[in-house]
This record gives sequence, structure tokens and C-alpha cells, in this order.
Amino acid sequence: MIRIHRSLSAILLALALLAAPARAHEYWLSPSVWRVGAGETVSFGALAGVGFRGERKLYAPERVVRLVARAARELDLTQVAAAGDSVWARFAAADAGGLLLAYESNFAPITLDGPPFEHYLEDEGLDGPLAARRQRHEAGPGHERYRRCAKTWLAGSDARRATAAVGMPLEIVPLAAPGADAALRVRVLWEGRPLAGGLVRARRQPLGAGGRPLDPAARDSAAIAWSGRTDAHGEARVQMKQAGEWMISVVHMIPSSDPSAADWESTWASLTFARGLTAQGATSPRAATAPR
Repeated sequence: MIRIHRSLSAILLALALLAAPARAHEYWLSPSVWRVGAGETVSFGALAGVGFRGERKLYAPERVVRLVARAARELDLTQVAAAGDSVWARFAAADAGGLLLAYESNFAPITLDGPPFEHYLEDEGLDGPLAARRQRHEAGPGHERYRRCAKTWLAGSDARRATAAVGMPLEIVPLAAPGADAALRVRVLWEGRPLAGGLVRARRQPLGAGGRPLDPAARDSAAIAWSGRTDAHGEARVQMKQAGEWMISVVHMIPSSDPSAADWESTWASLTFARGLTAQGATSPRAATAPR
């Protein structure tokens, strides 16, 4: 029965992804643990899916613009990962100050029929591109190219490692240690400048034993726990009272800088971290029972 149940879950996930091509797939980095001490080993990879549930992405060097780890110093991990690996890198932490991992991809093309494309623009809060299409009375397919800018934070004593921008095209920069409090103020940067009016969303998944991530392919999809637009300073205050694994995401779309490749180009940013960890990495009982 266990084998059948797992197979059915995999089939349902695949059907969900195929049945909703207009729904953009979230993309995030997932570490093996959410807190590491000096000398402790951590591994990580990337996932893509819907509702903070997804499947592991294999490492593709041809897609990578940036893959770094920021601890006491910044490390280039592009030569550590191997093509085709689901675990992108595995290494020992130098100290307990915390670890920021960041990945930036190049563009990949995608085309959607007109109605699904417009539904996708509505769903993602991309009001500008949607209004431009309707003003021009465009009903044909949406030719787009997209890229990813994903970060994850492993808790530690030096929050400055998380709060300093990496320099990606679209970036969610926390203004305090992610997961430390029931609300987190973030600043969204587009090409290094605050992005006003961006739709920021947050999703939560429960943590497994010892504060580790649950299997992303086996867990249920999560509804949006919080959403809001960034203000004139590119900032938003995300509410997250419950313990768990959190993902904050935002997308920005502009006319393509290469019209021969696509009409539009989108950049997707995410930030993942855990809330409610104790110093040992397990979930805090108080945080776990707090209301959302």
C-alpha cells in the first residue's frame, strides 16, 4: 500500500503540473538542515513546483550565472556542483554565524497560448504587462523568457550575512534575521533599486523532525499564507507567526531586452528560511502552536 500511495502521489503531482501550464512554477533552494554549527555538514539543491511542493531540479551548468555561499567569506560554488546532480553541493560550515546560499540563472524561453498567458499574468499580479496586452488588443500567444534568482538562509548568529544584498537582478533582501520574529520586513530590489508595487507572497510548510525540511515531493501543496504589495521604498512587512519552512517570492516582468528571443522577460525571486528553530535546530514548541 505504501508503494501504491507514493506512486499515486507522484502521478497526481505530475498531472497538476501538466494541467496548469499557465500557473508559474515556484523555484526555491532547499538545504538539508536549517541551522549549522562549526564543522557541521550541509547539502542543498533546488526545487520547482506549485504551492511550495515540488520536485528536485538537476544541476545544469549551462543555466548558471551565479551560485554562491556567504559565510565568513563568500564562496563560488559553481565548480563544486556537478552536471545532473540533484544535490548541488555538500560542504562543512566554517562557523555558526549562519549561511546564505544564492543562485541566479540565465534566461529560458516559454510560450503560452493567449488566454492561459493572460490568466498567468493576472494570477501573478503582473498588471503592467496585462494592461499593455489589452491596450494593444493582443490575443495571441505570450512569448516569454524567464530566469530565477533564489536564496536560502540557514540560521546563525551573524544576521548581516542575510541582510546584505547579493547583487542579483531581482532580489528579496531581509532587513532582519529571517525567521527570528513573527514579522519580517523585506526590501525587493530590481537591478539594485527598490521595486515599488511588486506582489510579494509567502507560503509555509511544516518542518519535520529536528527542524529539517519534509520531503518536498510528498507533502501537500500550501496555500498563500500572506501577500501584499511593496511600498514606494520597495518594502513589505511579511507576517509569519507560525513555525515552519517559509518561502517569500516575487516576480517582475518587463518587455524583452531581446525582441528576437521573446516579447517579455520575467525574473523570479525567492527567499527560503525556517521560523521557530531552537539553538539546536529543532522546532520551538511555543512557535509551533502560535496562531497564524
